[in-house]
Amino acid sequence: MSFLFVLSVFFTAQSQNSDTKLSLSDKKATKNTILLYQNLHRTSNKGILFGHQDDLAYGVNWKYEDGRSDVKDVVGDYPAVYGWDLGGLEYKSDKNIDGIPFDKMRQFIIDGHKRGGVITLSWHSNNPLTGGNAWDTTQKSLASALPGGVSHEKYKAWLDEAVKYILTLRDNKGNLIPILYRPYHELTGTWFWWCKNNGSPEEFKKLWKFTVDYFQKKGLHNLIYVYNTADFTSKEDFLEYYPGSEYADILSFDKYIYNDPLKDNSFVENCQKQFGIIDQIAKEQNKIIAFAETGYEAIPYDKWWTDTLMKAMGTYKISYVLVWRNHGWQEKEQKMHYYAPFKGQVSEKDFVDFYNLNNIFFEKDAAKINLYKK
Repeated sequence: MSFLFVLSVFFTAQSQNSDTKLSLSDKKATKNTILLYQNLHRTSNKGILFGHQDDLAYGVNWKYEDGRSDVKDVVGDYPAVYGWDLGGLEYKSDKNIDGIPFDKMRQFIIDGHKRGGVITLSWHSNNPLTGGNAWDTTQKSLASALPGGVSHEKYKAWLDEAVKYILTLRDNKGNLIPILYRPYHELTGTWFWWCKNNGSPEEFKKLWKFTVDYFQKKGLHNLIYVYNTADFTSKEDFLEYYPGSEYADILSFDKYIYNDPLKDNSFVENCQKQFGIIDQIAKEQNKIIAFAETGYEAIPYDKWWTDTLMKAMGTYKISYVLVWRNHGWQEKEQKMHYYAPFKGQVSEKDFVDFYNLNNIFFEKDAAKINLYKK
């Protein structure tokens, strides 16, 4: 019996033993949802899945072209993770916050999953107290959505709309598609009605737990819950609003870069510090970690992908990294708004090099791994 064989058996056993400790917050989670969660853990030992928001819907200077993707235009492959947003469902709009018809979004989700990709959903929901948008930080808005609050019944009706939509996200066998659901994202910021400046830790935890319990009561058992913050400086800071290990499955944060990385290394340094913190918590709680949102608007640095981003993630076992959407020209701001390269963009060549790294996975890699099977 060779030493390599023994080593292989040992590491396989270690991986399987580690998987047995993993358990989703939803004890009635569907088989496919459990398999995805376990496979995300296994895959994170080998590399990081790459994701892009709204990838299939539009890109720089195009919209709703069948099968098109800015990412695919550059590397010949789709992202492994597709990000979408539910904003707009709460007031029964036929389009989401980014103008994507919900019917089209449903088909994009089904198509991406069919090819082996992973789906993640956020929700920039309106302010339940005022009816303003997600960025309306009127005080007591969070408390108003809680049981007994003045907006609670309205908020339950909003959750019902999400339930109805998510229940339509099914594969060709009729099975619910597993979803990485990232509610109340960037909660340690100050810019959304659910952020920490608008409610106490107890109020936020109550809102989170109510939402999870309500979704499960309504029959949603295909959600993997992603706890997501903005900046934090310590373990205590990250966990201050945390609802508990029995109510979250993936630990993550969002962080964007705003300064030239050749002159300012703070993005890399801060990411490394924050990954160090959540990696410790994840090991203690048998959770998975993720870089749920990041990016460099208009990507002016030609080595952003293989230099800055890879240094920011370092050697941590991160399940996925997702960059934000390719909106293109913003008339109001009079600037370009995109986070993945397109043909001719200055970081195009580096993105191809990033794609070819052994520890970065796009959709073809995800399909080979088969994240929905044992």
